[in-house]
Amino acid sequence: MGFNCFQKNGALEKRKRVVTRVLPFSKMSAPGGDTFSDAEREKVEEMEDSEEEQEEMEESDGDQEGDGAGDGAGDGTVQPRVYIPGIEPLQPGEELEMDQTAYRLYHHCQTGAPCLSFDVIRDDLGENREESPLSMLLCAGTQAETAQANRLLVMRMHNLHGTRREEGDGEGSESESEGEGDEQEEKKPALELAMLPHYGAINRVRVTRVGDTPLAAVWSEKGQVEIFDLRPQLDAVHDSAIMATFLREQQKEATPLFTFTGHMTEGFAVDWSPKVPGRLATGDCKKHIHVWEPREGGAWHVDQRPFAGHTHSVEDIQWSPTEPTVFASCSVDTSIRIWDTRAPPSKACMLSVSQAHSSDVNVISWNRNEPFLLSGGDDGLLKVWDLRQFKAGRPVASFKLHSAPVSSVEWHPTDGSVFASAGSDDVVGQWDLSVESCDPGTEAGLPTLPPQVLFLHQGQTEVKEVHWHPQNSGVLICTALSGFNVFRTISV
Repeated sequence: MGFNCFQKNGALEKRKRVVTRVLPFSKMSAPGGDTFSDAEREKVEEMEDSEEEQEEMEESDGDQEGDGAGDGAGDGTVQPRVYIPGIEPLQPGEELEMDQTAYRLYHHCQTGAPCLSFDVIRDDLGENREESPLSMLLCAGTQAETAQANRLLVMRMHNLHGTRREEGDGEGSESESEGEGDEQEEKKPALELAMLPHYGAINRVRVTRVGDTPLAAVWSEKGQVEIFDLRPQLDAVHDSAIMATFLREQQKEATPLFTFTGHMTEGFAVDWSPKVPGRLATGDCKKHIHVWEPREGGAWHVDQRPFAGHTHSVEDIQWSPTEPTVFASCSVDTSIRIWDTRAPPSKACMLSVSQAHSSDVNVISWNRNEPFLLSGGDDGLLKVWDLRQFKAGRPVASFKLHSAPVSSVEWHPTDGSVFASAGSDDVVGQWDLSVESCDPGTEAGLPTLPPQVLFLHQGQTEVKEVHWHPQNSGVLICTALSGFNVFRTISV
């Protein structure tokens, strides 16, 4: 195990890089089962503790490094090997087995039809939460097989305990677990789920609060952007009596507070302003962007004049975290553009990079602490742009990890050097830009990984979105065709 030197906040420090935290999967057998079930699409009662799914894993992960056995050495037993995605493909009969010791928290669930977009709803339980059990609120939208089968979901996940390693330090965990039946039952995670029918698949969901009202902006395949008040669903997931009433009375199609049909086609790009409550920007598949301004009485004024500049589909939008009139957008036309709403829409594009990626630019994220923009494209590249040098048209960093298009990126909410990425290669990466290898190329077995990669999470199918929880420290949530994963690694 080597050491990585990194520069942070003007001080030279050392960070130990542990191989198992970078690649927490080995070639053996994969854990099975789902944490959450959704048998009747009304209410998912409980989450199974992910630790129970790992009980048949081979013993003594910690003994594998020092037992002197190589691949087939000694008595001929084949030892698990660290799996490097995209480098060595799985052979027939090989499966991945998760190293649970690399996770401080790990749970997963399904919600029936897959939710390919979601957002975190902030709660009033405090910031920087570390202690178990954790809880969280999510809003998600389904992409079901038929338009009528789709739902707008509000989920309350709670009683989320850490892994056995995190809570018991791994010492004596096997013997202790034999007498922990009642305790494990109490530690089973739970889920309350309030669903509203929504005609049409939901492409993307983003949540904000205007005063005390939680709102969801929903882009759907209907070619409309709708705003929903989430209070009835939030009340239901917190109270069983209200939930019973909700299930009886709220099964007709949800009625939005406001609907904008001016895009005339479907889209994906949507973002709420963090500086002006209720201000919204939306972009469609025909290159148009519209900005919404809130009005009294739960209404919005949407300028019918689109922001002109992109030549193909607008894929993502991000408002500046510091300037209320500035937002960024990316497009299939390979460009990233910076806009200022104080100018007329036809002249509002202030900065642009025309060839930000070699093909579609799928996603962007605006750093809340530093003047950096992060982008991910169909070329599988991740690029970091310094907005102070944006006119130069060159990123300050470019990374190749994903072997397929990048589907999601997001900066950490408080650490300006840390971000997460997800790709169509079903890999979720955790990164720290402040890490630099002291001895490049000396870490055996990891010749192609950038030193900034802290952790690679796998096991999901068709990963679409990843978000940091803004209040539960270090917790990542990602959604995929195979369901949701909620986890915290030993790296962040």
